[in-house]
Amino acid sequence: MSRYCLILSLLVTLSAPAVAQAPNAPPAPLPSIVLPPELDRVLRDYERGWRAGDERALADLFTEDGFVPWSGGWVRGRDGIRRNYQNSQGDLQLRAVAYAVADTVGYIVGAYGYGEGGHDRGKLVLALRRPRGGSWLIAADIDQSNRSTTSN
Repeated sequence: MSRYCLILSLLVTLSAPAVAQAPNAPPAPLPSIVLPPELDRVLRDYERGWRAGDERALADLFTEDGFVPWSGGWVRGRDGIRRNYQNSQGDLQLRAVAYAVADTVGYIVGAYGYGEGGHDRGKLVLALRRPRGGSWLIAADIDQSNRSTTSN
């Protein structure tokens, strides 16, 4: 597993140069990109499962030992993911802004929102794995809301 983490870390580190931002300026939204079909399938299947409220279909998008953050911790494995996605439903829209793949590991960086033409409500990183010749599965789904967590 550490080999996969090392490869994924290198892919993330080497994929895009850093851009300096003014300290208080909100970052500009990144433009969407077109993913290769085998990666786009992951996003479209995730959207379909979420819209249908189908926690089993969502859990099946993950590796057997996949991770999702939940309530201040981590949920690991398809059974836990399925239980935690119960009652999750809505008009989820996913878009990609970057990706990389190398052999059997990869990632998608993107944003999520709800409803047609809606604005980004958060960002995500999907760490991906696949068996040689197999389909891409989600090893970890990490997301963060765009809402400010500070209060004035």
